[in-house]
Amino acid sequence: MGKGTRMWWVAFLVAVGLTAAACGGQAADDQAGPPPADGESPAVETLEAGVLTVGMDVPYPPFEFREGGEVVGLDVDLANEIADRLGLQAEFIDTDFDTIFTQLAAGRFDVVVSATTITPEREQEVNFTQPYYRAQQTLAVQAGSDITGVDDLGAEHVVAVQRGTTGELWAEQNVAPQGVQLRTFVQTPDLYTALEAGQVDGVINDEPNALQEIEAREGLEIVETIDTGENYGIAVNPANEALLEEVDRILGEIIEDGTYEQIYSKYEDLPPGGSVVAAS
Repeated sequence: MGKGTRMWWVAFLVAVGLTAAACGGQAADDQAGPPPADGESPAVETLEAGVLTVGMDVPYPPFEFREGGEVVGLDVDLANEIADRLGLQAEFIDTDFDTIFTQLAAGRFDVVVSATTITPEREQEVNFTQPYYRAQQTLAVQAGSDITGVDDLGAEHVVAVQRGTTGELWAEQNVAPQGVQLRTFVQTPDLYTALEAGQVDGVINDEPNALQEIEAREGLEIVETIDTGENYGIAVNPANEALLEEVDRILGEIIEDGTYEQIYSKYEDLPPGGSVVAAS
């Protein structure tokens, strides 16, 4: 084969390669799914085309729990409504709460909708929308206990908290200095199981979840509600500012147009004062 022939052959192969690459790009676009019905591009990009990937720690009733094999709850309803208004399908990924923000920042989820308190520490790692729920902490004990409130806790007591939560942080700052031993658990039901078994003397945890757990178990009671001024918000992947703007805008619409109250009213066991609408 002569030099001129070799050059022609190389040029031919390059042309074929470019054509194949162009065809390959079109195939990838086809796999991403059809464009919206109105022909416009999606308002935001997400980790997976057409999907809003939601990180969530299940179970945490009434915000997220399983019913008949399906994940349901206030947070689930809220995430589905937001996804629908974005023209997306919500997909929920169950994960431990103590690593949920690290995973969000690493790009495993688009958002976290999981009874998540907005704190300055968390805002350094991820972004947050406006609040959608006002929360308090509670102290739960066995019925008939001589512990009637936080002030009764001392060095002889062990208190259960969920790892990575604001309940754990509050306990570290307010009862651990009194000598109280803290025992951490990954899942909230385990806090109350330990209390039932007498393995701990009390549980410090968010009020709405505490009410659900106490209602479902005999021999436990809440002896103090602790106003910590907490607000739940939706955490958003910090690399996706456009998604933050859209989710925050849509959440505001959901609150303003009455959809939020319709969702909230489905969960009758939620304590009074938690709705941002009722509290405003």
